[in-house]
Amino acid sequence: MPRRNILTDRQRAVLFDLPTDQAALLRHYTLADDDLEIIRARRRSHNRFGFALQLCALRHPGRLLTQGEVIPEAVTRFLAAQLGLRPDDLADYAARDETRREHLAALREVYGYKMFTGRGSRDLKVWLEDSAETARSNEDLARCFVEQCRATQTILPGITVIERLCADALVAAERRVDARISSRLDSEMGNRLDALLTEDAGGSVTRFVWLRQFEVGQNSADMSRLLDRLEFLQALALDRSILADVPPHRVTRLRRQGERYFAGDLRDISGERRLAILAVCAVEWRSAIADAVVETHDRIVGKTWREAKSRCDARADDAKAALKVTLQAFSTLGSALLEAHEDRASLEEAVQNAGGWSSLKGLAATAAQLTDTLAADPLAHVVHGYYRFRRYAPRMLRALDIQAAPVAVPLLEAAGIVARAETTVTLPLTFLRRGSKWQRHLNADEGDGQRLWEVAVLFHLREAFRSGDIWLVHSRRFGDPKEALVPAEVARATPRLAMPFEPEAWLADRKARMSDALRRLARAAKAGAIPGGSIEDGVLKIDRLTAAVPEEAEAVVLDLYGRLPGIRITDLLLEVDYEIGFTEAFTHLRTGVPCADRIGLLNVLLAEGLNLGLSKMAGATNSHDYFQLSRLSRWHVESEAMARALAMVIEGQSCLPMARFWGAGQTASSDGQFFPTTRQGEAVNMINAKYGHEPGLKAYTHVSDQFGPFATQTIPATVNEAPYILDGLLMTDAGQKIREQYADTGGFTDHVFAVTSLLGFQFIPRIRDLPSKRLYLFDPASCPNELKGLIGGKIKERLITANWPNILRSAATMLTGVIPPSQLLRKFAAYPRQHELAVALREIGRVERTLFIIDWLLDADMQRRAQIGLNKGEAHHALKNALRIGRQGEIRDRTTEGQHFRMAGLNLLAAIIIYWNTKHLGNAVTQRQHDGLDCPAELLAHISPLGWPHILLTGEYRWPKK
Repeated sequence: MPRRNILTDRQRAVLFDLPTDQAALLRHYTLADDDLEIIRARRRSHNRFGFALQLCALRHPGRLLTQGEVIPEAVTRFLAAQLGLRPDDLADYAARDETRREHLAALREVYGYKMFTGRGSRDLKVWLEDSAETARSNEDLARCFVEQCRATQTILPGITVIERLCADALVAAERRVDARISSRLDSEMGNRLDALLTEDAGGSVTRFVWLRQFEVGQNSADMSRLLDRLEFLQALALDRSILADVPPHRVTRLRRQGERYFAGDLRDISGERRLAILAVCAVEWRSAIADAVVETHDRIVGKTWREAKSRCDARADDAKAALKVTLQAFSTLGSALLEAHEDRASLEEAVQNAGGWSSLKGLAATAAQLTDTLAADPLAHVVHGYYRFRRYAPRMLRALDIQAAPVAVPLLEAAGIVARAETTVTLPLTFLRRGSKWQRHLNADEGDGQRLWEVAVLFHLREAFRSGDIWLVHSRRFGDPKEALVPAEVARATPRLAMPFEPEAWLADRKARMSDALRRLARAAKAGAIPGGSIEDGVLKIDRLTAAVPEEAEAVVLDLYGRLPGIRITDLLLEVDYEIGFTEAFTHLRTGVPCADRIGLLNVLLAEGLNLGLSKMAGATNSHDYFQLSRLSRWHVESEAMARALAMVIEGQSCLPMARFWGAGQTASSDGQFFPTTRQGEAVNMINAKYGHEPGLKAYTHVSDQFGPFATQTIPATVNEAPYILDGLLMTDAGQKIREQYADTGGFTDHVFAVTSLLGFQFIPRIRDLPSKRLYLFDPASCPNELKGLIGGKIKERLITANWPNILRSAATMLTGVIPPSQLLRKFAAYPRQHELAVALREIGRVERTLFIIDWLLDADMQRRAQIGLNKGEAHHALKNALRIGRQGEIRDRTTEGQHFRMAGLNLLAAIIIYWNTKHLGNAVTQRQHDGLDCPAELLAHISPLGWPHILLTGEYRWPKK
């Protein structure tokens, strides 16, 4: 039987090699007193040494030593020190094979180890088959099998046996899942699904390919195309229950395969698997398209609002000339009246001389009109978007399965009127909040009342979807937020929560801390001892933080970078991959086997990172054509694979000696970097005035104190960055090690303050307008007099206490990763004002923000740490700007997935360069020390691994021949 390789050499080494690092040796190879007693029963020193070595190998990694195996020096030294022997004593062990076999028999008898045979092996094979269905990867299953063997004290079989067993179990699990799904389809449904692969949808595209070609749209035409697909899938009437008992990652894998296969290739696959892929795609795409419909509606509403605001601004601009003339006329009239009054002349005559009463009447009418024009708000113009909404809104509302919370039932009833296209005499307004501006416009508008009312309903639908007051069944983005929250008992069992289960304990702690902080701040204000600031007459003043970089640092930086060797980017990638094997993270989407074409995969990653695209890379490389690169990209490059590769690079870089000069990997900063896109971005709400009038998107990146960019997310340029802070911290291994998180003003909201504190993170934002921020206290009346001018209000304790169980559930939900924390935070931010959970979180955030502001003002070291951390994050922007050399630096991918791959590829390439620079800067430090030059740690802390002049990024990308 041919060998079935599902693991790489590096993965095999992790499972089977003897440990060599000190921590692993201490954990696995420390001998107990009873072990030493049994070992010392052997007569000769080399037998005692060999017996102990076999015992340790059985414990970890859990296998037999092979004939002639070279034992690492670290292992022999560690065991020799415990046995009172010399490492050389092992050399004479097992000169007779019988000695080794006798020792093995003794170890099995004394410690209970058993071979992988008989009933034990059958039980393990059954366990393996059961576990294969939930295993997320080949390596994961092999690791779990090895751990199970260790737990049952079963000596591991050979690595080829393990790989074959795991491969067979994975194939069997895949077939069971396929059979389970296909068995729930009747023959008619199976025929309808198969017809998707042959039916022509127009333009030489099969129905199956047509269905998967959907993206969030920007206008009513795009919405119509989405609704065509959604209605077609709804007509299939495929019940979601066919996916019951199927692990979610299996569903995701089948869907991704369906998105990669060409229709012809899918027709050639065996029946059960083909039907399983088609069924999963039909169910999953139905939910995804429904989400895209809601998101497209969101964008159309946003576009309508911007157009209304532009009309409002244009009218105000047009009125400026008339306003000037009117003011001049009133000034002339006023001067004439005042002059007549002072001369005791006739006011009637003064008015006549200034133009007469008719002229004054006209001026008054013009002034009233100008007042209305300048006071108008955009709501007066949103009715112009009615016909845009009318093209799709009734159809959209009929197609979506919308559910509502009690507070949104009136809105859902109003939406039903729009869906049925009813014309009613009395239009219900109960869905509007009290004091809403819509009330005034609807009451004043007589001609377009029905149209404006429908626009108001559609605007409020957008806000209700954002807040979670209405939701879609089986939706990922717009599902029921209450169903997403973990139960209270699960929340209480979550170990990482940094909050007590009872609100009284939290309140007592915060009251004590706030009382002490206020006393310290008042004392410092009175004594004029606030570092870099002061409080005068109730007004906070803060001085700009000065730089603290030693003058000698620049010379050291130039010298160290001058010692780095020049290198081509291709050679750099090969060197880093040889050391840490990040390409092993890119497994085949179906088989789970790591990519065998290493250089081809590196070409794909380089094309993404440099923003070249596969076609340009195919023309610039000497190893692969476009179709080869396209196949590798389609079947190996996934978001999860990018994240795994990035985690490997970040972990490897943090272990390099040079990285310790920059930090311990326990602080991080996050910031968004703007990337321009093509002009179509204007239509899809991608323009942010902060970055000019060019459309674009942002890569929101978390950077550790060791310069490692351990997380990146692609977000619209128009959204607030704050909700995305927790995604990078909670959804990556490196992020969970962080204790202090720095952010700029864009990353600061009260909700973020609240959640970071509840989850155990110290959130330290650099707030640009800090003097304008107010302090919120439990008892404002007891505030020291020196701080009275800084107080903004009172904390609502009762609101926090009443909502504490749901606050606990919300924090635990973010920790468990059920949904991305940013999604939950965006819903909190969009909730109507009366929603108590959002308000309670805001109150907690105000408490934490108040404590932070006081600490910030009194702690100059905290300010310095935040400044350094944010500077590290901002310094990454220059490196990434240098790397995106293709397509004039624009992100031209039209799909969300393509844009994400560009950002993730760029971040991965930057991390690889940082790894290489960190390693070789360490070598340069060693060379400098050998040359007799000083390299003090305080200067090395100011070196960064973000330089690139020594790296050749452009030209032909030539790789060594295999």
